[in-house]
Amino acid sequence: MSDHSSPFLRATAIVLSITCVLVVLVARTRAQNPPVASQTTAPTEKTVEQVHTNIQVLKGLPASQLNPVMNYMAASLGVRCNYCHVNKGGNWDYASDEKGEKKSAREMITMVMGINKNSFKGNPEVSCYTCHRGRTSVAHTLSMPLPTPEPRPSQAPATSGSAPANPTADQILEKYYQAIGGSAAIDKLKSRVMKGTLVANNGNELGYELDQSGPDSVLAILTTPQAGLFERGFDGTIGWEKSSRGIRDLSAEEIGYLRRYPALYTDIKLKEQFSRISFGGKPKIDGRDVYALRATTTGGKREQLFFDVETGLLVRRTTSTTTLIGTIPEQVDFSDYRDVDGLKLPFTIRVSTVDPTYSVVRKFTEIKLNVPVDPKRFTKPA
Repeated sequence: MSDHSSPFLRATAIVLSITCVLVVLVARTRAQNPPVASQTTAPTEKTVEQVHTNIQVLKGLPASQLNPVMNYMAASLGVRCNYCHVNKGGNWDYASDEKGEKKSAREMITMVMGINKNSFKGNPEVSCYTCHRGRTSVAHTLSMPLPTPEPRPSQAPATSGSAPANPTADQILEKYYQAIGGSAAIDKLKSRVMKGTLVANNGNELGYELDQSGPDSVLAILTTPQAGLFERGFDGTIGWEKSSRGIRDLSAEEIGYLRRYPALYTDIKLKEQFSRISFGGKPKIDGRDVYALRATTTGGKREQLFFDVETGLLVRRTTSTTTLIGTIPEQVDFSDYRDVDGLKLPFTIRVSTVDPTYSVVRKFTEIKLNVPVDPKRFTKPA
């Protein structure tokens, strides 16, 4: 992991044996995170060249998008940080041009941006993944023997009468609200206490606790076998971390991530989050029919939400972040819904991102709603 990563994430990554797969890792930021606090005038974000040195082809990229972009390129090529960057004795020199692979990466980025500018009106239709598909080399010709073509689907027999009309987005959201307990139970939600485990893709588990009160206050406690307890809290104003290393303040991006997974209201109160939402089809997930909704958040992010046709429950939520070199996806899956004090909530939440540090499964064994939570739990320790 980079020296710029937080101790909390470094310890999590070490214990879970999650290795960073960045091509360039210089600052832990998350462009997907929602704003931490409302402001009258949002400050203009700095570009990557204003924050870091030796930036040559990504000038103009928002600084918060650098890590997601590097993660995306790394995943597209199936490589890690050291493929392009120099690490000597455990110390990273990201600005170094010692490796030829870094020069090649710049040439490829320039090519991709040129194709999109000249052929797709600047839209990132072509990316690293278009050709590489998880490999450092690309396929230049067909492999023999050719695969057997799939048979053409037979034409379905004509049926009498018209097919039932698809539900509207409002109808799907209303069914979801009713499926999880109704508006009265949702409005009653004021606090939540959750206990369980944080599970990596390799199966390793850490103890995990989460206390939430209102839309802002949150406290997460991670129990690691080697480094002890890591606590992260936010009281609505100040974000902090306490560990064996001491106490420190959290950055805005770290606070955003802390509040997002899982936020108290984000995956429950859906209607007010979107400026535009429409019906997007009826695909299948894990063999079950789902209704898809295409949406744009009030912050301009593109999302898709998938609801089980039979139960009405939210089973998947995907987010897309558009960057100079491609569209970066993120997916959250919800399962194991159970009744808790009048609400039906998922006890398993899987987060899949291009950054393996954040690609984890939260499995809860206990959830309590509307229990008194001492406000001092969210306050930064002395």
